[in-house]
Amino acid sequence: MGKQSSASVTTQPRKTWPLTILLLLTLSTAMAFLIISTFDSCTTSSRNNVGHYIQERQKEKEEQWSIDNQVNRNDQAPSPNPLDFMKSKLVLLVSHELTLSGGPLLLMELAFLLREVGVQVVWVTNQKPNQPDDVMYSLEHKMLDRGVQVFSAKGQEAVNTALKADLVILNTAVAGKWLDAVLKDDVAYVLPKVLWWIHEMRGHYFKLEYVEHLPFVAGAMIDSHTTAYYWKNRTHDRLGIKMPETYVVHLGNSEELMEVAENRVAKRVLREHVRESLGVRNEDLVFALINSVSRGKGQDLFLRSFHESLQMIQERKLQLPSIHAVIVGSDMSAQTKFETELRNFVSEKNIQDRVHFVNKTLTVAPYLASIDVLVQNSQARGECFGRITIEAMAFQLPVLGTAAGGTMEIVVNGTTGLLHPVGKEGVTPLAKNILQLAANAEKRLTMGKKGYERVKERFLEHHMSERIALVLKEVLQKAKRHSHS
Repeated sequence: MGKQSSASVTTQPRKTWPLTILLLLTLSTAMAFLIISTFDSCTTSSRNNVGHYIQERQKEKEEQWSIDNQVNRNDQAPSPNPLDFMKSKLVLLVSHELTLSGGPLLLMELAFLLREVGVQVVWVTNQKPNQPDDVMYSLEHKMLDRGVQVFSAKGQEAVNTALKADLVILNTAVAGKWLDAVLKDDVAYVLPKVLWWIHEMRGHYFKLEYVEHLPFVAGAMIDSHTTAYYWKNRTHDRLGIKMPETYVVHLGNSEELMEVAENRVAKRVLREHVRESLGVRNEDLVFALINSVSRGKGQDLFLRSFHESLQMIQERKLQLPSIHAVIVGSDMSAQTKFETELRNFVSEKNIQDRVHFVNKTLTVAPYLASIDVLVQNSQARGECFGRITIEAMAFQLPVLGTAAGGTMEIVVNGTTGLLHPVGKEGVTPLAKNILQLAANAEKRLTMGKKGYERVKERFLEHHMSERIALVLKEVLQKAKRHSHS
């Protein structure tokens, strides 16, 4: 059995990271490693390792700066940013919420990419909590620090911005409620310059009150071909409306995340500290599901598979390293009915020393550095895309995913990971896949390397920027033609 975890099933790891420190990870690689210094029991030697790493990186950057300057002096200009044509444009971003979930964070990332090329970016959040919210406060100030203007979603300022904007991007299907509620009589004027970015695959998002204006916008941008096909059929069959021109844009990993993923020293230090906080030994194998805790993400079925794999090991008397399951994405303050079910299951099966619950976090890099296999167990139609999947592959981790949704466009079954069916039918296959990777270190390493190569080929930030740039050019041209007609 593995080392008894001090982070028991009902408590979070004993070392907590303040949100304000966690947010720094996205600013630079050096900042990413300062996260480690916020652990309560960092050793002096570990801090020295981090300090040495930062000094080395600074030296490397200075050397690279010198090389770049020499290149520029030789009249070899750096590659242009594909979004340069957006310079000086005014873009309004409308998010239905501002939380640590994938949709809002992805829209924020686009906001920062646009700011880098001189776009005037305005952000509004349509759905805000009645009480003060620390997460929203921190995320808004993160945007303000990067030059993104944050307005009230329902004020006249938002209406004026929508009327003046070169482009309006609605983020998620639910954001459609903002159109009539705020723009009112001006909706028809704004629709021709709207790009609707859709991330949802769940049936309850197909309500006419959300998407009745969808046929009249300049275009829809969707994260996977599977999701685009689903929306095309569902809107036609259930709602009797037609999708606008639809663009499929696969996502990409940020440069900051790749810089962490590609640095061995950083990964080693992060691995040591996260595992220490969980009570997991270096030689143990960790299978992690990193997603908001909800039934649709399949944490319950993953734990059943994990327990089944432990039974197989015991029954077959296999000599394997201790395996652990980590659930990253809990809400320690909410304690939902579903999460209570998860914790009760762990207690009933007496696997408290093998299962670890971690609070939801904006910063996933430390966990990706510390685990051995990512489990992507989204149910029903699966993930629209699954950003965490390509992030894990960047860290050279094999992926055990459901054969559904956008995951099938990312994971090459048998090459970069293993796929299993959704639902109860997938419990035993996933258990067998866990066992297969636990027993075969060479397969884990080979799949991880293949996944990393696939990320480098098609899932980087510049790939995403190039794909989005093509969409934005077309949408702007449509809006311009419409304004002149």
